[in-house]
Amino acid sequence: MFGKKIKLNDELYDKAKKYAETAGYSSVDEFITHIIEKEIQNIEQDGASLEEVEKRLKGLGYIS
Repeated sequence: MFGKKIKLNDELYDKAKKYAETAGYSSVDEFITHIIEKEIQNIEQDGASLEEVEKRLKGLGYIS
């Protein structure tokens, strides 16, 4: 399921780990996957254009 890898700075990873544990996720990977899935769903519901999607993902640091 987790064939691709992403890089996070240490501070962001530590925060994600903390919140993943607090929220009851089994791993940081599961937590981040869930966050990305929710963000994609929000974008799709907004009916955003591809350009808007790219701008949002860049703003979130998912793409450069």
